[in-house]
Amino acid sequence: MVRKLIELALRNRFIVLLFAGGLFVWGIFSIRQNPIDAIPDLSENQVIVFTEWMGRSPQVIEDQVTYPLVSNLQGIPKIKNIRGTSMFGMSFVYVIFEDNVDIYWARTRVLERLNFAQRLLPQGVTPSLGPDGTGVGHIFWYTLDAKNMDLGEQRALQDWYVKFALQTVPGVAEVASFGGLEKQYQLVIDPVKLQFYNISLMQVMVKVKANNNDVGGRKFEMSDMAYIIRGLGYIKNKEDLESIAITNYNGIPVRVKDIATVQMGGDLRLGIFDENGEGEVVGGIVVMRYGENADKVINAVKLKMGDVQKGLPQGVSFKVAYDRSSLIEASIDNIKGKLIEEIAVVCFIVIIFLFHWRSALSIIIQIPITIAISFILLNAFGVSSNIMSLTGIALAIGVIVDNGIIMSENSYRNLSEWQNNPVKK
Repeated sequence: MVRKLIELALRNRFIVLLFAGGLFVWGIFSIRQNPIDAIPDLSENQVIVFTEWMGRSPQVIEDQVTYPLVSNLQGIPKIKNIRGTSMFGMSFVYVIFEDNVDIYWARTRVLERLNFAQRLLPQGVTPSLGPDGTGVGHIFWYTLDAKNMDLGEQRALQDWYVKFALQTVPGVAEVASFGGLEKQYQLVIDPVKLQFYNISLMQVMVKVKANNNDVGGRKFEMSDMAYIIRGLGYIKNKEDLESIAITNYNGIPVRVKDIATVQMGGDLRLGIFDENGEGEVVGGIVVMRYGENADKVINAVKLKMGDVQKGLPQGVSFKVAYDRSSLIEASIDNIKGKLIEEIAVVCFIVIIFLFHWRSALSIIIQIPITIAISFILLNAFGVSSNIMSLTGIALAIGVIVDNGIIMSENSYRNLSEWQNNPVKK
């Protein structure tokens, strides 16, 4: 079989060279398309289900949220394991799929099962899927440099402007905000006044919620003109909230300001984000989507940040806290340099060892073709160019040359025996 294959290759040299050239060109194209990262993604193929039910203890979350979700998600096909975690006000369920399962197929099946499991959860509790990223998806961190802006304003700027703009970048799964204060209207209610006016806390909550809303009407036609009737009721400042009527007391309306103090404040915080011991900052974490090119996504995010910078208030700018592209470029450049050095040394040793340029050329030409073909396989199996994969290619160069030298020496030995044996001639 091997002999016939060699004979076929020798009789059709042009076709063999053309085929090798085609593989080399395909490999060069694959090198340009292959994702680049510093480290390989060894995280599990998982889908995260996040459920929030604020104010409940971990035991209540475990019994009424985590357990029903874990029990119903177990019927999904191709699942390897399910892990559940319950904490104060939050539940996390990690659905681990087999490695060969497409991540978006897995997310679709989990979402289908969540629609069924929704009826088993308490009223008002809605589970949601986490971002379609991986454990190494945190590729870029940034903070806002705003010396003359308070933390509440910075967090509002991050949540309602910067975050939405960066989430439009191709390859970005999520931009997670951190730090600062989430601004909110706070009602500090006096319980003595509630008792005096005979008002319950639930009455206050219902009235405030009902009065912070727009209502719709219908069209009203008059003199060949149509008018749309609607009621504008959204709160715009503290005074609007203070003027909401809760009940009547002896014919006099009791308003929010009569039983409580309204103030602007921040939501409950479980920690702070400090930068280099210089004080609190506000920023975001860019999470890369599954299977994307980390270096390409980071460059696209930086380009988008330049456009976003034009719309920021005066005196506000971005500061990079973590940028994986510098690690990626340094790692890849180091491996590339070592790879070129190894190829040069191997070529020199092959020439010295064989001391025959045609034989050496037939072996050396295998190195770039084999490396190019390896990138075709990397793309086929979804493996990125990282320290591990490029190091493996570098180590394989010696094996390629060894096989070539053995085959070349074996060919010359057989030719020598055939030329020096008159009987075989």
